[in-house]
Amino acid sequence: MSGVKCINKTNAPYYTEREWARITAMEAQENKKQRKLFLAMALLLLITVLMSYLVYYFVVRSHDYDLSRTFCKNDRVYGIQTGAAASGTAQSFAADLCVTDGDVNGQALTIGAYEGALFDLTAGEVRYAKDIFTHRSPASLTKIMTILVALKYGNPEDMVTVTETALDIEYGSSVCDIKVGDRLSLKQLLYGLMIASGNDAAMTIAEHVGGSVDQFVAMMNEEALALGATGTHFANPHGLTDPEHYTTAYDLYLMFREAMKYDLFMDMINRKNYYAEYTREDGSAVAVTWENTNHYFTGEASAPDNVIIYGGKTGTTEDAGACLTLLSKDLYGNPYLSVILHAGTKEELYAEMNQILSLIEN
Repeated sequence: MSGVKCINKTNAPYYTEREWARITAMEAQENKKQRKLFLAMALLLLITVLMSYLVYYFVVRSHDYDLSRTFCKNDRVYGIQTGAAASGTAQSFAADLCVTDGDVNGQALTIGAYEGALFDLTAGEVRYAKDIFTHRSPASLTKIMTILVALKYGNPEDMVTVTETALDIEYGSSVCDIKVGDRLSLKQLLYGLMIASGNDAAMTIAEHVGGSVDQFVAMMNEEALALGATGTHFANPHGLTDPEHYTTAYDLYLMFREAMKYDLFMDMINRKNYYAEYTREDGSAVAVTWENTNHYFTGEASAPDNVIIYGGKTGTTEDAGACLTLLSKDLYGNPYLSVILHAGTKEELYAEMNQILSLIEN
């Protein structure tokens, strides 16, 4: 061993017994250190060899392995189950939509409304259609798209301060009666928009979410095009009459169907009323209950026996007449969406809607 000169009692007779014991102890200690160093170096070498093997095994050699289960488009667990995907073709835009190119089942009903439709959302079929592609003024059915854009791009928990923009609406139109300076959440405004059909809420929502009403309306039109609602053009977020503001019964189906993806929307259309508490500009408290305008909820109309009304949106102006979009279910829970545009009166609207609902089979 290096580091200590090896000596013994024979070649060093001049050491005393005590000195010789000390020298022997030092030599033993140094030998112990050398053994530890040797073991450490051996262990380090072993770790290096092991790491090199692992790198080779998992990084280099693994690329040569065949997959234990290669991808198969038709496989139930790992594959793609749709027929279009399995065949290697792209799924069409309208693959899961109710589609028609004209009137459907027109001989079954006689309604005076300009447009009417019944869409079977489970089967993906149009059960009834009357002139559903003609441009019409939608009145407050516009607010379905207002809700959709607000839910997609806004945060319902945002706190909103009402500005003068809320007052820029037609005098005497439906409102939530919010005041300039009021502070309430976007969620509360959305409920006021859908249940009380507040045009003042529509303007406030548009300004908050879009940055301006004009920008929000542009977002509404972009969203309509993205949904395939090519027969639609919006000029405002509330639905008051404008020659550049129109849609179709079929486009309303597309909008409503998209909005149904949001739980908040589904809760809104299903409520008979909504209670809100918020504050005025001076900090005083406001408590209000907004009531639904849907006659099926107010008890002024009753659906056919085999139909359960889930909810919807009403709309009325002189130019648009009486309008209604309605989500219903049969006794097995299968959903249907029905639309009427421009009925003569509210009484006629609900009578004719019941005719359409009578086509739901159980």
